[in-house]
Amino acid sequence: MAPHLPILQVVLPLVAAPLCVLLRREVLAWWLTLATTWVILVNAVLLLDRVALLGPIHYALGGWSAPLGIAYRIDALNGALLLLISATAAVLLPYARRSVLREIGATQAALFYAALLLCMTGLMGMAATADAFNVFVFLEISSLSTYALVAMGQDRRALTAAFQYLIMGTLGGTFILIGIGFMYAATGTLGMADLAEKLPIAENQRAVQTAFAFFIVGISLKLALFPLHLWLPNAYAYAPSVVTIFLAATATKVAVYVMLRFTFDLFGVHHAFSGLTVARVFPTLAGLGIILASIAALYQDNAKRSFAYSSVAQIGYIVLGLALLTPSGLTAGLLHLLNHALAKGALFMALGCLYYRLGSMALPALAGAAREMPLSAAAFVIAGLSLIGVPLTAGFISKWYLLLATLEQDQWLLAGIIVVGSLLALGYVWRVIEQLYFRDSPHDRPAVREAPWSLLIPTWTVIAANVYFGIDSHLTLSLAERAMQALMEAAP
Repeated sequence: MAPHLPILQVVLPLVAAPLCVLLRREVLAWWLTLATTWVILVNAVLLLDRVALLGPIHYALGGWSAPLGIAYRIDALNGALLLLISATAAVLLPYARRSVLREIGATQAALFYAALLLCMTGLMGMAATADAFNVFVFLEISSLSTYALVAMGQDRRALTAAFQYLIMGTLGGTFILIGIGFMYAATGTLGMADLAEKLPIAENQRAVQTAFAFFIVGISLKLALFPLHLWLPNAYAYAPSVVTIFLAATATKVAVYVMLRFTFDLFGVHHAFSGLTVARVFPTLAGLGIILASIAALYQDNAKRSFAYSSVAQIGYIVLGLALLTPSGLTAGLLHLLNHALAKGALFMALGCLYYRLGSMALPALAGAAREMPLSAAAFVIAGLSLIGVPLTAGFISKWYLLLATLEQDQWLLAGIIVVGSLLALGYVWRVIEQLYFRDSPHDRPAVREAPWSLLIPTWTVIAANVYFGIDSHLTLSLAERAMQALMEAAP
């Protein structure tokens, strides 16, 4: 079975998704999804261990080697990403049952779990495949299922958010497909290994540059890089809590991975950036995203929407580190990719606990809730500290490395943007803390109880991870360094 671990990461959720629909009953669909996610997590751990021992793993579907067949390739970079996706899903599923029943209902639960598994299939496939066209195929699988998941939100505005996401996502997917088409026109192949050899030396350099331009715009839409982020705030704000948690921790991270894989492996980072303004544009857009999205977060009256804008800012931090194009910058960006998934996942889980009892994410509705829901409120505080980058939390480690990477290049302006962005994060986190701890409960609100333990235990598990990796960062830092080395070695 060990040689087939790469394909199992994609096949298992793909097969389980229609089974959830056939089972129909909510409890059976939940148990099937829970078992699937935990099996996938074990597979991801085994894959990463094999990569550490044996190096990159190549898998040819049906025994047909690339370029004739479809190949999967697992290295330190996408192995860590597969672990992040599977771990997020495995921890989230125990949390999901009560939350899904509360926000979606038993009658639609089986369809919800089927869509969630399809979204996992798409994300896993994008991470594992070594075929450029299959990146687009899996991108569409994850996108279509995400539109359905967002539309299941209780608020009627979830439908508008899903439609807006569909329009923006379709534009992004179309740009990516056009870029892949130009790659094929220039090289006559879609296998990533072949593209990596042929693209940098392709005779039709204009076609290659056009392909790169279309791809960068399309993937920037998918990862919500400022100013192409307009779909994200509404999608996160009005989606069911479980969907917001999963997307915030995984979806944009996979889009960042795809951008890195194409830029470094296929186009070649020096070839792609030479003679273009991308090397200057990316840090500029990242810096503007950090500042402007953080300011926008300060003016939101809905907690989920505020932290949706925060996600745009955090994507700016990740892209800022990667755009430095130095080993320390890449390591810092990849480390923040992992740590932001921990911080934002924990934060939205804490908000989900509060929403479960309060029924609203409007800031006034949170007033005084810490007295009745102390564990949920405390979880939010710790997750917020990690998002800000306070010492002894995971967020501090990655922001510290980002700061060092900018100073190493004498980029004092970028270093200042990181500090100012963290101070602005303190502002929008404090707005929620103020409501929870320092405001009186509304007189017309009935007494509420603490969130169920089925929500609190997964939430505090992720909170504990934020604290642990803020104290001992050896594992996350080593994963980021190995992923950086894999990128640097692959760059032509």
